Amino acid sequence: MNGPGTAAPPRATRGLPVEVTSFVGRRHEIAEVKRLLAGAHLVTLTGVGGVGKSRLARRVAAEVQRAFPDGVSLVELADLESSELLVQATSEALRIHDHSRRTPLEVLVGHLRDRRMLIVLDNCEHLLRGCAALAQALMRSAPDLRILATSRQPLGVAGEQMFMVPTLSLPDRAARPSAPSDAVMLFAERAAAVVPDFQLTEADREVVERICRRLDGIALAIELAAVRLRILSTRQLLDRLDDRFKFLVTGSANELPRHQTLRALIDWSYALCTDQERLLWARASVFSGGLDLAAAEEVCVGEGILREEIVEVVAGLVDKSIFVSEDRLDVKRYRLLETVRQYGRERLIASGEEAALRRRHRDYYQKLAAQAQAKLVGPDQVALAARLHVEHANLRVALEFCFTEPGEARAGVRLGTDLLYHWITGLYLGEGRRWLDHALAVHSEEDEDRARALWADGWLAVIQNDIDAAAAMLDESRAIGERLGLESVLAYVALYSGMIAMCRQDTDSAIALYEEAVARHRATGDQVGLLLTLIRLSLAHSYRGDAARAVSTAQECLAVSDLFGERWARAYATMALGVEAWRQGDIRHARELEQESLRFHRTLDDPLGSGVSMEVLCWIAAAEEDHERAARLVGALETVWNAVGAPLSGFGHLGRYRDACRSRIRGVLGDRAFEAAVDQGAALSYEEALSYALEERPHTDVSPAGGRSPSVLTPREMEVARLVAQGMRNKDIAAKLVIAHRTAEGHVERIMTKLGFASRAQIAAWVTAQSHPDQRD
Repeated sequence: MNGPGTAAPPRATRGLPVEVTSFVGRRHEIAEVKRLLAGAHLVTLTGVGGVGKSRLARRVAAEVQRAFPDGVSLVELADLESSELLVQATSEALRIHDHSRRTPLEVLVGHLRDRRMLIVLDNCEHLLRGCAALAQALMRSAPDLRILATSRQPLGVAGEQMFMVPTLSLPDRAARPSAPSDAVMLFAERAAAVVPDFQLTEADREVVERICRRLDGIALAIELAAVRLRILSTRQLLDRLDDRFKFLVTGSANELPRHQTLRALIDWSYALCTDQERLLWARASVFSGGLDLAAAEEVCVGEGILREEIVEVVAGLVDKSIFVSEDRLDVKRYRLLETVRQYGRERLIASGEEAALRRRHRDYYQKLAAQAQAKLVGPDQVALAARLHVEHANLRVALEFCFTEPGEARAGVRLGTDLLYHWITGLYLGEGRRWLDHALAVHSEEDEDRARALWADGWLAVIQNDIDAAAAMLDESRAIGERLGLESVLAYVALYSGMIAMCRQDTDSAIALYEEAVARHRATGDQVGLLLTLIRLSLAHSYRGDAARAVSTAQECLAVSDLFGERWARAYATMALGVEAWRQGDIRHARELEQESLRFHRTLDDPLGSGVSMEVLCWIAAAEEDHERAARLVGALETVWNAVGAPLSGFGHLGRYRDACRSRIRGVLGDRAFEAAVDQGAALSYEEALSYALEERPHTDVSPAGGRSPSVLTPREMEVARLVAQGMRNKDIAAKLVIAHRTAEGHVERIMTKLGFASRAQIAAWVTAQSHPDQRD
């Protein structure tokens, strides 16, 4: 059984984020980078920090999407502090799920080998060697892959084409151009964003031009300066820039002038902050991937900032553009641009508070993980899983602290174990296994913490089909549990040992172990363990042919789930009932059950649960003698199982039914017709495969040429597109459709990828054109 909240992958990529501010100028640069990409496998954009490398890379990627039929994916590396997780981070960005024992690099290379796609590696400079090694490995194995990297220096890879991103074009001193330069245009647009009535008049144009020259045309410097127009006129801003930059002559002679310019401007931003804002800026630098208000109130309060003062201090940093505000999971999150975060980190280190803040950061996320574990059964499970997903970068930082700071390893063992259901959401299973393996290596004391980590790591090993390793870990966990009298540990050891027995086709032993686990979980009141075990026990009874016990056990799981408002285990229990209904020949009821289960798995973004239900739907189609549909489902399942990484991962005993079904379909259709139908199913995207299994009618839309053609969007994506056209934000869409916030985000990203759009406004215009074809250009 997979965990709640697994992110269902699009066909190949996660796509590009929506640009929240306008993109200014860079026509020549865009054209040149596109030309380089056409002839080179690796193009690296280099330049000073803040010059606009990331924005240029994203704009180029957006414009060339249609040249890459397998998609474009952005891998953001600024928050990654170690090259060890570089491959894992890239796989996550591509939404690659894998439960096998292959190394992360083998999985990534295998996924990309035959793909024609573009990967953007953003902010490589602090992981230069790791990025170079990754780029070399991918280019050797994937001939149709293109990589667009951004870095303050080249990766140093053979065949790399470099493009030095210039600063924004500045006004010509000799002759006034007919149109403003890129630097002036950027300043004017950002100024209008903070002062709505700002207009670039002829009277202050010369002042703005002087400001942009003073800032060397550095995009980030211009944006930071424009924010000051809330409290200064353009003339006052110029005067203060002149005063500030006079001190550059006392700076390091080794720094390039443009580095000095940006540094001086951030120094100025720092100087304009209140004492409390400076404190919060520095303290917030311990976060990776952003923070919300609750995290700031827990981690950043202390000497100089009271809890009740945090809101106003945060507001001040947002106003000064130190914090970038974003909507995630119905709350505001605050992100620091990497240059700004590193500046804050320097200030934090200088203050002597870094060690204390890192420990408070770890404590906060350890508490969050423990709360998520404790509340796993109940109506909040989807929201909790989504919260952990958003906080994944911070969870990594917390674990790294535990295993690098002397005396903190035990805390790392507990944190890694409490995150078990986060690890099994598909994207993180391999990473979770590595964290737990490391935890067990550094914490050898035979106590309850080690026993829990052993059975948790054992479950991950079972899902990866690493049965011998799983059995060894469970044996050690059982020995510790028996010696210390740990009833909960023994319950989970019995559960996962039962799974191993099923993998070995020893059904009688599995049932005995599951029954032991049920009794122990009842005794400890562990509802999570009880639900997990009831699902497995029902499938085991069904596999042995005991229909009555299979049904009654699954129905008990449904009853317990309903009692607590739980839906994740309920979906798996429904799947188990569907398997038994199919075995008994009640085909109509089996289809209803499996489609009900599949609908929830799609809502929850759980590809493993979706795959198992689709397998049963394939068997059902064959039982109804709809062999062509069954063969298409075989092909569609290739897409799903490729997303998961292993067919029937964790449910391997069902392979007997799968193999018999495929043999029967091939025998009826013949080899040629069978392979043709399988190819048709395999051509479907992940979302299209789910829609086909659910027998949803495909949507048709008006093609650009005016005719009718099959839509590239699934029915669900079309529904989301209409809500976007109504002006709804992702959180509003999630609430209306009763789906997770990140599910809504994923739908919007996939819509833009499929349609080749870069903004929500384009989606709205497209939907309007569909409704009023006579108004289309």
